[in-house]
Amino acid sequence: MIRGHFPVHQRPPVSLPWPHPCVVKTYYSTMGVTIEKITSGDGVNFPKKGDKVTIHYVGTLKADGKKFDSSRDRNEPFETKIGVGKVIRGWDEGVPQLSLGEKARLIITSDYGYGGGGYPPVIPAHADLIFEVELLKIN
Repeated sequence: MIRGHFPVHQRPPVSLPWPHPCVVKTYYSTMGVTIEKITSGDGVNFPKKGDKVTIHYVGTLKADGKKFDSSRDRNEPFETKIGVGKVIRGWDEGVPQLSLGEKARLIITSDYGYGGGGYPPVIPAHADLIFEVELLKIN
């Protein structure tokens, strides 16, 4: 054994600052959306196509982490119908995989986001996006 190095099962505990948004696991992935669970929801209530949902979110550019929008900064959750084309495809496909109360990170490729046109001036063309979301209500 090298001094200061321990086998995994003998390593001293590591103290992390709290709250720490550690990813529980990646549990859903489709061609343009990967979902990383941060905290579990109720595991029972999932939004269906056409349901109105209330969500807190923070949107960042995957390339540089720059925040482009946040309902949390406005202290105003976002309401929309899901699965019917009112939001980007990544949300329409990702949000129905979340259960009520769940917090997750949606990693969305540009073709499931704003595509080649982007959303000037805040989202460049072909930008992959990351949304940290919390499903607050299914109405």
